[in-house]
Amino acid sequence: MTTTVLISGAGIAGPALAFWLRKRGFAPTVVERAPALREGGSAVDFRGEQMTLLKRMGILEDIRAKETAMGAQVIVDPRGKKVAQMPSVFFSGEVEIERGDLTRILYDHTKDDVEYVFGDWITGLDERSDGVDVTFAHGEPRRFDLVVGADGLHSGVRRLTFGEEELFRADLGFHTAGFNAPNHLDLDHLGQICSVPGRTVMVASGRDRSALNVSFVFASGELEVNRRDVGAQKKALAERYADFGWEVPTLLESLRDTDTLYFDSLSQIHLDKWSRGRVVLLGDAAWCAGPGGSGTGLAMMGAYVLAGELAAAHGDHEVAFARYEEKLRGPVKVSQKQAAGIGTFLAPKTRFMVGYRNFLYRILGSRPMTKVFTWITSRAANAATLENYDAPVAARG
Repeated sequence: MTTTVLISGAGIAGPALAFWLRKRGFAPTVVERAPALREGGSAVDFRGEQMTLLKRMGILEDIRAKETAMGAQVIVDPRGKKVAQMPSVFFSGEVEIERGDLTRILYDHTKDDVEYVFGDWITGLDERSDGVDVTFAHGEPRRFDLVVGADGLHSGVRRLTFGEEELFRADLGFHTAGFNAPNHLDLDHLGQICSVPGRTVMVASGRDRSALNVSFVFASGELEVNRRDVGAQKKALAERYADFGWEVPTLLESLRDTDTLYFDSLSQIHLDKWSRGRVVLLGDAAWCAGPGGSGTGLAMMGAYVLAGELAAAHGDHEVAFARYEEKLRGPVKVSQKQAAGIGTFLAPKTRFMVGYRNFLYRILGSRPMTKVFTWITSRAANAATLENYDAPVAARG
């Protein structure tokens, strides 16, 4: 009998897992709270060993066809004067693509033989000896052999299985927001970064010359803004950046009309164990690192390992989950360590630290530092080894 697997989340980790599960003979179902695939979003990049994974999936050329092809990132002061320039590899890796475009590619490669359910979510999990009885907000109850939470930082599956989010979330003291705006700066495959103490604005225009991808990062401490109240989020951003200067007044005008706003804390998730019984977590739901931790690539590597170990264990979830966790714990530790200080680097809290950060940008962006810099930015990406699950057991070791 084919093992059925319910995956919560149709972002990136979920469809990537569905891809590999289907390839290895499982029957995955993906449930997604949003009514359709989420379009747009910030850019994500791949480098090092992750490129091998994209080739093995057969999606690298699809990604290249949609890549941002971003060039340098120019650091400017609040008057718009250039103070440093970073090569594209720092922010864009070997290939970069908007999150929504990547999600669409993964969906297109799985939709014909994977069941997708949009506009619904899991409300209850009742594990039995031979499966998990699952209830949904809208759909009829169903039973699955296994359940995977690939539903992000605010995972509902994690809450139902392990407890409230606050038990496992470590906030890094910063918030981030992102949205799309008209490209009034006429940037062409180019980005600009401007910082004042505790606040940063990043704008970039890649494949779509008409649009700017706008990102705000700011020191926040505890910020009481409901993550589902977009109006309150826009108000908080407008207040926080009202006196910023530079191009921000124009960007805030676009913020009022946007329907693509992403707003959240920079946080990490720390769990002693990623599985309980027949339920397992993947990606940000299990180990969210934050920006700079190569999180998207690591989530896709995790999907590959989880599906591979389930197949190698012939569906024995206890064995497979233990092996999956054993192989990913080390890379996750590297990822979280690398990302832990990203907020302070992106949005330094004092004038002196802004100047020092810009000085580091000038040093790291110099030609003699290119190889060192590439090594630094690839550590998290290369932390996970891409095992060949199609090879005989003896060859895999």
